[in-house]
Amino acid sequence: MRKIESRIDTRSEVFGANAEWYQEMVATLKERQEEAISGGPRRSRSIERHLARGKLMVRDRIDLVTDGGTPFLELSTLSGYGQYDDTAPGAGIVTGIGLVHDVPYVFIANDATVKGGSLLPVSIKKHVRAQQIAEENELGVIYLVDSGGAFLPLQDEIFPDKDHFGGSFYRQARLSAQGLPQLSVVLGGCTAGGAYVPALSDEVIMVEGIGRIFLGGPPIVKAALGEIVDPDELGGADVHTRTSGVSDYIAANEQEAYGLLREICQSTNQRLIGDRQRWANWEPPEPPAYDPSEIYGIVNADDRVPFDSVEIIARLVDGSRFAAFKPEWGSSIVCGFARIWGHLTGIVANNGIIFSESALKATHFIELCEQRRIPLLFLQNTSGYMVGRDSEAAGIAKHGAKMVAAVANATVPRFTVLIGGSYGAGNYGMCGRGFNPRLLFAWPNSRIATMAAATAETVLVDVRLGGLDAEDTTEEEIAALRAEVRNQYETQSDPYYATSRLWDDGLIDPVDTRDALGLCLALASRQDDAAPSRPLVYRM
Repeated sequence: MRKIESRIDTRSEVFGANAEWYQEMVATLKERQEEAISGGPRRSRSIERHLARGKLMVRDRIDLVTDGGTPFLELSTLSGYGQYDDTAPGAGIVTGIGLVHDVPYVFIANDATVKGGSLLPVSIKKHVRAQQIAEENELGVIYLVDSGGAFLPLQDEIFPDKDHFGGSFYRQARLSAQGLPQLSVVLGGCTAGGAYVPALSDEVIMVEGIGRIFLGGPPIVKAALGEIVDPDELGGADVHTRTSGVSDYIAANEQEAYGLLREICQSTNQRLIGDRQRWANWEPPEPPAYDPSEIYGIVNADDRVPFDSVEIIARLVDGSRFAAFKPEWGSSIVCGFARIWGHLTGIVANNGIIFSESALKATHFIELCEQRRIPLLFLQNTSGYMVGRDSEAAGIAKHGAKMVAAVANATVPRFTVLIGGSYGAGNYGMCGRGFNPRLLFAWPNSRIATMAAATAETVLVDVRLGGLDAEDTTEEEIAALRAEVRNQYETQSDPYYATSRLWDDGLIDPVDTRDALGLCLALASRQDDAAPSRPLVYRM
């Protein structure tokens, strides 16, 4: 593979201005992540009460389980951001992927300092998403349970539907049936539906004095039966480990519980990282030839000014080497092969609007990767497929549909990063959330919507005016309508709005993208390869 020769002048005034702007965005991202992690002043009393009970903070718990000095890929840190009056940082639950004895596991850990660990609608969505990641990547799940169960005032948004609370139990049972370990440590309350998380687990550890499991807590028992019972007497670690058998092990404290958990993990017979390299002929990795932090200066502060995705690729891939596919044709999409942390990867990246020839080029390349069993990485930055009389006559809908179908039917591991705009059907053709990439990350400059705010302002205002008596509509009313539409689209396309609702698996610093993708590809390499959905490459 040839080394990419960068054309970026890192000493230019434009580069410096862009870098300064992006560093401010990264600082904002880290500040908001830190507030979600540490809690901020609004959660200080809740944290004090939690620690006073002798409990550890949720991320400290994960650190005691995972192998020392190994990375933990936390997912959706800012879920719930801006929702529920900002009272649910991280949606009250921490999810991610970490190593235990060199075996990757998905972690689902309640944060009892957020609404006592009660589960909001976005908490359930985050829980279920983590289970989806576990299933697709064939990972066991470790549940660190400290939850008050469903947040009852919003029960209609939590309880009855397909991917609500019941869906998480269904997935847990299915994961266990697939031989993917489901292990629980009970560190607090497991009330009502929450009791089924440990009850459905393959093995359960309860911590004496703080761990409790009951379908109905003391208030419900009193109301239903007139019994007055102590919480530990009703569902404590001693009852469930020595009498009911719901729990398999009892631990005197959290540290002992995590030691027991690590012992259990040694006998789960799961594949280590590096156990398989079926997806690609792995090679020792090397860093990019260009500093990844230069991405800050490449992405333009004015999102109307494009940037070359090849320059981004040069700062993500091993040795900055890239074998471009059809480089002279369909230039608004860049396709080619590179290695990321030693893993051979097919990359599809936008350089603007997707034209017919670009869509056909991408379709051809996706089929090649499917035939050769090479994972795919999509780098999204597009306003969508080209419109207009000539494009329609040339069959843009048909050619775009071919690309969409190729993405939908690809069986190789697929990963997506939103590096810029993600608008319209371009989101679909570039493997957006609706097309189930294994993991999808976004940068803090990204935007996602049916169309950009400026376009929506024109389109929707014209449509609305068409339904009004235009002659009686004043300039002030039209201006107010334009402002309303622009504000709606600017708000709803904001990356923090998106990540709060789990439209991605986390906002990340561009500098961390290579490492995150390296872990994703390492997880995929553990799995047995599968036959392609269709072995033939078809030329369009």
